[in-house]
Amino acid sequence: MEQLQQFAPFILMFVVIYFFMIRPQQKRAKNEKAFESSLKVGDKIITKSGLHGKVAELAETTVVIETMSGKLKMERSAISMEMSAALVKK
Repeated sequence: MEQLQQFAPFILMFVVIYFFMIRPQQKRAKNEKAFESSLKVGDKIITKSGLHGKVAELAETTVVIETMSGKLKMERSAISMEMSAALVKK
């Protein structure tokens, strides 16, 4: 019983870290994967580096976006979910 009391603060600390740090990060990653898979040709997007464009072609892990200066091929993970959602709401 005494040993359990010694480890209780560590167990409580792990539970707090899990619910405030690990779990939200897992949820965010899941939402980003869903966003990446829901992209379709013609969607207006903003990349994490700030490039604005429209989806021209889709591949399994890459996307070709059409910008004012031409077409660029990049990874789907380079598209910002938050900034693209804000662009759609405008």
